Amino acid sequence: MIFKYKKHNLDLDKITRLYPAALITIPNEEATQVSLEWAEIKKDKITIEAYMLIFDFDPIGEIPVNRVELKFNDKKELDLVVNNLAVLLK
Repeated sequence: MIFKYKKHNLDLDKITRLYPAALITIPNEEATQVSLEWAEIKKDKITIEAYMLIFDFDPIGEIPVNRVELKFNDKKELDLVVNNLAVLLK
């Protein structure tokens, strides 16, 4: 099954990992990805630059080199895409 989002055509049958994340900046540090839960806990000490949905296509246990990262401006947009994916995967 193919999931189409903007310029991406993602084969859902080949995904090995799928997870949401937040791209954050901590004062005096570089941007990094963290879990949404961690970002929510630390939201008063960090800046959330974007929300992300990560699709990995490599076997579990291997370093992910075949990865697609979808970036969203806000959590509402991320939630909408996650809900659309859930409908497709039912």
